[in-house]
Amino acid sequence: MALLEDLQWRYATKKYDPAKKVSEEDVAKIIEAARLAPTSSGLQQFRVIVITNQELKEKIVPIANGQQGVAECSHLLVFAAWDRYTEERIDDVYNMITDERGLPRGRFSSYTNMLKEVYLKQSAEQNFIHTARQAYIGFGLAIAQAAELKIDSTPMEGFNTELLDQLLNLEAMGLKSVTILPIGYRDAENDWLVNMKKVRNPVETFVIELK
Repeated sequence: MALLEDLQWRYATKKYDPAKKVSEEDVAKIIEAARLAPTSSGLQQFRVIVITNQELKEKIVPIANGQQGVAECSHLLVFAAWDRYTEERIDDVYNMITDERGLPRGRFSSYTNMLKEVYLKQSAEQNFIHTARQAYIGFGLAIAQAAELKIDSTPMEGFNTELLDQLLNLEAMGLKSVTILPIGYRDAENDWLVNMKKVRNPVETFVIELK
């Protein structure tokens, strides 16, 4: 029940205490939860950018529609996915996998050839739709790990992805931003949402059983 209790505790924090910082040890745990996330074909098609530079966080506030939590949080995590699949990216991942497992390179060539056949013929837009979905899996696990550590977070999609990509020079890394996650500690006295009841669809509405 611990995870469910942690998820009951968490909410989308609206006001952070900028004086309270998350320890690097705890940030590392949140990142590790995202790193261990399952991804399609084990390709880990996303990266997490950790921002603590205050000036940079403040530059992102207008890009994030004026959401001050971006500047007030302890750390800002940007989840960015591959802009597209390439033969080199697929091979690099599977070369790492075979090397780590002590297997000969090319051991999974029939599978990687199938992946290339599927993805390389698609448009960059189609590729990104798929890689972005993988980022969301890591995003969700990072939120859950933060809650387990009693660290507040605010999942955000409300930002201009093109402007953020430009600011962080993500195109040069072959990445495009997907979501952002401020983490830190709530300013309970000034957060209007902190004492509000958590509301979700009832189980009878949420679950559709087919028997």
